Amino acid sequence: MNRYDLSKILPLSALVAALALAGCSSDNEEMERRSFRIDLVNLTANQPMSPPVALADDGSAWWSDGSAASEALEHLAESGDASGLINGEDGAVQAGGLLLPGMTASLTVATDDAQPMLSLATMLVNTNDAFSGLTAEDLSDLQPGEQRVLWLPARDAGTEANSESAASIPGPAGGGEGYNADRDDVTGMVTLHPGVVGVEAGASDSALDASHRFDNPVLRVTISAL
Repeated sequence: MNRYDLSKILPLSALVAALALAGCSSDNEEMERRSFRIDLVNLTANQPMSPPVALADDGSAWWSDGSAASEALEHLAESGDASGLINGEDGAVQAGGLLLPGMTASLTVATDDAQPMLSLATMLVNTNDAFSGLTAEDLSDLQPGEQRVLWLPARDAGTEANSESAASIPGPAGGGEGYNADRDDVTGMVTLHPGVVGVEAGASDSALDASHRFDNPVLRVTISAL
């Protein structure tokens, strides 16, 4: 029978285990955090945008085109209130004020290998339920020093009819209510926004005018890997 010197085998196994743990520690350090700067530019002429909010997570979509909006998205799209989208999310960040036409807002988000997907959203406040943003954008292949530029359209949440009435528009053009639980839009789902009509074009009850119209894109987003 072969005899083994346990005094030699045990230290060797301990060394292998230590090296394995060291490798895991190194992997964890690489996965810990990556930072990205998000620069958002409002491209509209007269559509202030609600304070933009951003979150990096595992890819849970904030919306899906052609599907009904969640209640959280409805709050954002009708009143600019993003709290429902980010409640309980430690990594969420939000700009400190409105993103005015022609202006830039900057946010910094942190990701890791388990949460490489970016979502962000903002409301066009001189509308009934228009918003812009992106959801579940994969940042895992964006290397330090690289940038990604996205030109984003306006979307319609499909939760409120585009009446353009002063009573239903929360922005400065109307000063009306924001969120309303009733859903009376003809589509009932998230789509590209059809645009503003305005009083000059024959919408006699509209609180909006030609300055509030917009063409797509309405938002430029530059993502910089730090």
